[in-house]
Amino acid sequence: MRTMFERLRLWRAGLDGMAQRNRLRRAAVRYAEHGWDVIPGACLHGVRYYCGPGCATVACHPAFAHGEALSYPAHSSHDPRTVAGWWRVQAHAVLLATGSALDVLEVPAYLGLRRAHGPTRGPVAATATGRYMVLVGRGAALRQELAELPDVVLHGRGSWVPAPPTAAPEGRVRWTVSPEEVGWRIPAAAAVQEELVRALPRLRADQPDRPALRRAA
Repeated sequence: MRTMFERLRLWRAGLDGMAQRNRLRRAAVRYAEHGWDVIPGACLHGVRYYCGPGCATVACHPAFAHGEALSYPAHSSHDPRTVAGWWRVQAHAVLLATGSALDVLEVPAYLGLRRAHGPTRGPVAATATGRYMVLVGRGAALRQELAELPDVVLHGRGSWVPAPPTAAPEGRVRWTVSPEEVGWRIPAAAAVQEELVRALPRLRADQPDRPALRRAA
């Protein structure tokens, strides 16, 4: 039989899990209400993500049945009722599908910090490992000056990024510029890329030893 202490610990763990699920659900529904396509991600279990029996992918990934179902695409939706249903039982990671309502420029901290305080305002999220997700309008190609940098990725159609408040072993994804701060406006990709490209000469001068920036010169 469980002791009173064990029952209390399990009860508190259950409350914490419910609070986490509700927090993720609210965020996912809010994104959907603004027309952003959402994908339910695998749930964080300890130091790995898990989406069901046969799951062999440790890193963050969309939640779907593994094995024979691997060939099926991940589902996404911006219907708030559909999205709310996905989080009714499990504390899924919240993933934003790119290529429909928005694209995302994933950049390192030295560019992400510049972007978060730049004149072209738009939502910017950051991971605990120092990767920044800059939300931009969809459809633009990555400029050559940025494509030459090995730590810059453009997420377009068929891709996705984790969104706040998704948890990771290193810490939560968070907004450095929240959608509410900018009225949920998504800036044009060309304007954001132009701003980042203009910053590169100054960054090269400030950080001459960065290998990535030397390759971009």
